[in-house]
Parts: sequence; C-alpha cells; structure tokens
Amino acid sequence: MKKIAFFGVKTFPSRGGTDRVAENLILQLKDQFDITVYCFKDPAAQNHIPGVRVKQYTQWVPGAAGSFIYFFFSAIDLFFFNTVDLVHLHKTESTFFAPLFKLRYKVVSTSHEAQYKSDKWNWFARQFFHLVEHIYIRYSDVCTCISNPLSEYYHKKYNREVRFIPNGINQIKPEEFNIAGAKSFLPKEADWNAPFLLFAARRLMSIKGCHTMLEALQKINYQGQIFITGDLHTSEDYLVLLKKLSVGLNVFFLGFVNPLPTLLALIDKAELFIFPSETEGMSIMLLEVASVGTPIVASDIPENKQVFNESEVLFFRTKDSVDLAEKLKFALANPQEMNKIGLNCQGRVFSDYQWSNIAKLYAKLYHDVLG
Repeated sequence: MKKIAFFGVKTFPSRGGTDRVAENLILQLKDQFDITVYCFKDPAAQNHIPGVRVKQYTQWVPGAAGSFIYFFFSAIDLFFFNTVDLVHLHKTESTFFAPLFKLRYKVVSTSHEAQYKSDKWNWFARQFFHLVEHIYIRYSDVCTCISNPLSEYYHKKYNREVRFIPNGINQIKPEEFNIAGAKSFLPKEADWNAPFLLFAARRLMSIKGCHTMLEALQKINYQGQIFITGDLHTSEDYLVLLKKLSVGLNVFFLGFVNPLPTLLALIDKAELFIFPSETEGMSIMLLEVASVGTPIVASDIPENKQVFNESEVLFFRTKDSVDLAEKLKFALANPQEMNKIGLNCQGRVFSDYQWSNIAKLYAKLYHDVLG
C-alpha cells in the first residue's frame, strides 16, 4: 500500500474550508493508501479517522507566524523522520516546502485560492503568496486546482497544465442533522420556530460580503430574523462595521457553528441562505448548503457560476447591495419558485459533486504520479 502524507492541513477534525476538503478526501482514500496527516494539536485528532496516522504540532503563536512555524516543524519531521511515497500539499502557502520534499518524494500540490486577493493579508503576506505561487507551479510533479477559472489563469500565466478537480460533499442524511446543537448557538432572544435568513462563513472577513447583505436588507427594511455565523474575532474592525450596519435589523451573531451536522441543521431551517462572497476558490460552504436544498442567493463571481447555473441559484451582481436587495425582494415574495431552485441545486450537487466520485480522480492521479 502506497504511503501518502497530507501536508498543509491545520485543523483535524476540520473546522471548514481547505481542511474539510482534505478530511473528506482522506475519508474516501484511507482504505486504498497508507495516509499520514499533519495538523495542529487536538485531543480528538488521533482517533478522528481510524487507520490514519496523525502527526500533531502545537501552534505556538496565533496567526500567520504560528502557521509558518507549525509548517516548518512538520516539514522537518516529514523530510527527516518519516518515509512516504508521495506528499499531497494543500494550499499554495504550504508549497513553500515543495523544493525540500522534491528531494525525496513525489509532490502533488492543490491550490484552493489565490490568497493575495484577500484583504485579510498585509502587503508582505501578499508578496509571500505571489512567491509561493511560483514555487507551486515549478516544483510540483502535478498541480491541481479546485477552481476552474483559477486553473485557466495559472495555465495562461505560467504555461503549465494545472488540472481542475472540483471539491465535493459527503451526503449527510437529514436525520443526522444536530438540531439540539444548532439551537444551543441561539441567544435567548432568537426564535428557532420563526423564519430567518442565514449567512455563514468560517471567518467574518470583508471578502465574504456580509456587509453587502446587511446593506441590502436595510434597503428593503427587512424585519425578520437574520442569523450570522462565523468567527467573531478575525477582524475586530470589520465586526464593528457589521454591528453598525445591523442597527434597526433583527440580527443575531452566533459565532462559529461547528461541527457540520450542527451547521446543516441551521441551514436546513433557514428560509434563504445568502452567499455574497467577493472571491472564492470553490466554496465547500456553497456545496454543503446546496446538499440540504435550502434556496441560495449568491454573488455572481465566476467561481460560483462555474459550480451552479441560474436554474439552481439566484445570482446577484457581486458587491452590489442594490441588486441584492432586488433579488431578496423577489426571493421572499416567491417562496415556491425559490424552493424549486433549491431542489434543482440539491440534485446537481448529488449528481456532480460527491466525494466518492471525486476521490477516484485523486486516486488515479496518485497512481499515475507514482508510476
């Protein structure tokens, strides 16, 4: 059985995003390959997926510096004290270590987004992400990307084949949704039995577009409940802005909702899911919402429109709160049509974006690279 190391993962069990992608892939491939995953220390990590080796390292300091230190020590262990056949690097930032790994192993690298587009990072960090993009292209035996528009961008810029392999979902049955867990996130003033609109993200950052949603809801004088989930401590300045935009609306900030069955229970109960992101790779959140069948109103960025079409998602012009306001008025006035759109979207995600099928593409890729 060939040995594969997953490098670039941070949280295991995952807390969303890229880590959820890696986790789902590991779940599908653990019986075909001998897998080791590197991650932050977590008491649940060692036994999270039986049969998977886990190497854990403390995040000594928060933020990007802590992540880099963690990657450094993980890389030392993987190169000097471990032996595998192939390293699968997730996110371009982890490909900083690809030249080292290439000395011993085959390297597959997956880009999940162009991080220098995010306002989360300062100038120095964005220059670093430009640098590692070059390393990703040059030192990987095979480059993959979860976004087709980004894959085409890489090919045009670097004249290098970057294989598009989409993200996916593992279907969770409605009876597995954790309703009690979802209710526990609600403040006492919120009413679980009353309709609500939902915004959800791993972190509350301006590129996720929550401010655009609140501006639109102000324009239509929306009086119903609005639930916003996501880490409240990513950007204190942005949180202040969101609270300012919430004045006069019935907004509840729930914090980061996890694990996934708890989040899915919240999504399932929502009247509409609003996804106003300004930039994405290929959003796992979008796929997870689609799997539930809750109607989605989403920004028309290419990364969203590559996944679903206009019979499956109600799109609005990115960053345009006026257009979003019009789309929300339509959605709220036409629940039957929106429910039909939600079911179309659910059918598409089950037919085209199941991890059981997507994992086969990675398994073949590993075997091809290993010869």
